[in-house]
Amino acid sequence: MSTPPLAQLRNIGISAHIDSGKTTLTERILFYTKRIHKVHEVRGKDGVGATMDSMELERERGITIASAATYCSWNDHHVNIIDTPGHVDFTIEVERALRVLDGAVLVLCSVAGVQSQSITVDRQMKRYNVPRIAFVNKCDRSGANPARVCDQLRDKLGHNSVMMQIPIGLEADHTGVVDLVTMKAYYNEGEKGETVREAEIPAELLEEAQSFREEMLDDVSMFSDDLTEAILMEEVTEELIHAAIRKATLSLQLTPVLCGSAYKNKGVQKLLDAVINWLPNPTEVENEAIDLEKSDGANEVRYVLPCDGGGPLSALAFKLEDGRYGQLTYLRLYSGKITKGDFIYNSRSRDKVKVGRLVRMHSDEMEDIEEASAGDIVAIFGVDCYSGDTFTGPETNIAMSSIFVPAPVISLTITPKDAKAQNNMSKALQRFKKEDPTFQVYADPETGETIIAGMGELHLDVYIERMKREYNALVDTRAPRVAYRETITQRVEYNYTHKKQTGGSGQYGKILGWIEPIDGGEPNYEFVDEVKGGNVPREFIPSVDKGFRSMLDKGRLIGAPVVGVRVCLNDGAAHAVDSSDNAFQEAARGAWREHYGKAKPVILEPIMKVAVEGPSEFHGNIIATINQRRGMVMGASEADGFCSVEAEVPLSEMFGYATVIRSSTQGKAEFTMEFAAYREAPRGVQEELIKKYQEEKAAS
Repeated sequence: MSTPPLAQLRNIGISAHIDSGKTTLTERILFYTKRIHKVHEVRGKDGVGATMDSMELERERGITIASAATYCSWNDHHVNIIDTPGHVDFTIEVERALRVLDGAVLVLCSVAGVQSQSITVDRQMKRYNVPRIAFVNKCDRSGANPARVCDQLRDKLGHNSVMMQIPIGLEADHTGVVDLVTMKAYYNEGEKGETVREAEIPAELLEEAQSFREEMLDDVSMFSDDLTEAILMEEVTEELIHAAIRKATLSLQLTPVLCGSAYKNKGVQKLLDAVINWLPNPTEVENEAIDLEKSDGANEVRYVLPCDGGGPLSALAFKLEDGRYGQLTYLRLYSGKITKGDFIYNSRSRDKVKVGRLVRMHSDEMEDIEEASAGDIVAIFGVDCYSGDTFTGPETNIAMSSIFVPAPVISLTITPKDAKAQNNMSKALQRFKKEDPTFQVYADPETGETIIAGMGELHLDVYIERMKREYNALVDTRAPRVAYRETITQRVEYNYTHKKQTGGSGQYGKILGWIEPIDGGEPNYEFVDEVKGGNVPREFIPSVDKGFRSMLDKGRLIGAPVVGVRVCLNDGAAHAVDSSDNAFQEAARGAWREHYGKAKPVILEPIMKVAVEGPSEFHGNIIATINQRRGMVMGASEADGFCSVEAEVPLSEMFGYATVIRSSTQGKAEFTMEFAAYREAPRGVQEELIKKYQEEKAAS
């Protein structure tokens, strides 16, 4: 299929809350546009699963994990579609899809309406200024009410939402839709609703349809003087209405609302018509590029990049996959052309790479093509790059603005079960980290454990399962160790002699002084030399410092690093033959072992500064989740129906909090946390930690 003129191209995404019917809707679109010849359901009994859910895990769980790209044709227009996940854990898939799309269909359930992930997806659409159409799905379900959902779009998301259709019957009686622009009724007939029959509006719905049409014309005419004039002259045409809706939708000032039931094959063809009529083609969207030649560290020089097939090449790599034939890189072309065999340049690394194979994607299948032009979404093979890289021709050095990457909220320690699993795990982690910027891997500097971090428990579960299936890497997981510290609370004086005679020259070093806590715990360690009269030779004083310092790595309570200690050396004695660097180091270590317990050591735990935001109705639930975790609320505020709570909570109590906060606020609250300070742990917690440490020592 050759690339059509830009005016006949649409790049759209289908986004929504979990289980609103995104993948089912995409499946119907592919069927009606003759891209597939048989409809498969998300949780189908035929064992095949939906076309866009190509991963085995997706078909088993009945959820979308990775966004999938496809394309189809409708009314002589070429439509690129990306079906995105609904779970907040896979939010990066939605982010990168919306970054490269020109328009979107926001799918809403006609019973549940605007849900938590609808709010998140809407926020993402606003971030990238994506015009959208709302499709109220599942009108066949008990309790369906599209008009209420339209009101929720206005109240909860701040949209200027306008009904463009009303349903013919609801729940079990849902048979079609009334189009308020054409003032006709449309019914889907045939085994899979492939035939659309146009008819007059049923008499019992005519008055309601006229009332909704008047409201619609009132709202839409705000964006068109020609339409306003035509209404006054009673000469309204469909073309004038379509032009006004399109203008308002593209300026993000209007959200047209359509309805139907993808599962029952109602209203999907009319949604496709709306995509063509009201969503932008690539030339109608502003895309910013950064001029790397003129920019420096302090200032970015940005400009609007025209979508022009004859211009210089500019393409954004927005998604990576490790496929059967090596790395598959999804590209959105903003300007210029790519032809198979061309050399292109990565603007981040300035690497020159050859386009060996160019394909159009249809879920996990691909069609080889010779060239692609501005506005298109394609994929290339065998190019080593990262998500967010820009590719250009040799004559330009620009970068497209990158993708927003949210910070991970949950982490796990993973341990391979054997040496073979270690190697496979390493390969899997490298690949997943490259594909998904929200999946992070690092080694704990204190414990040496491998830690993975992500957007939620489901997110990490899926990657652990994929490690097992795709790489045969069996791993054990558990919550990471908390980085505790130890410190002392009391000054103690020491007087210690290290004496050892083993034939020949022995070892001798005597030191006197005191160990005391540093107020506030900063700095972590301080050594004070107050030796007078040369009783400890100058060359051995650094040895004493070195000996004490070597004991700080592992405290005597739970083996945690010791902080907030000042050591003073004020006297001692040396032997002319037997004193040495090693003897004074050993004297310091002996003094520490003998006196550390007398300085009343305690365990310090890391305290995190936690900020939770969510709807005001869950204010009490949010406070309760913090109180249950030994948290201390530092402040709270409310504005515009949202509340914000700031608290200090021990890190050891924060594992699993992401799941708890979501379940106690219907998934509508979000939290961030950062390190605040180390504070003394409660006595009961310290005793528990010491007991556990002793048991582990005994077991090893």
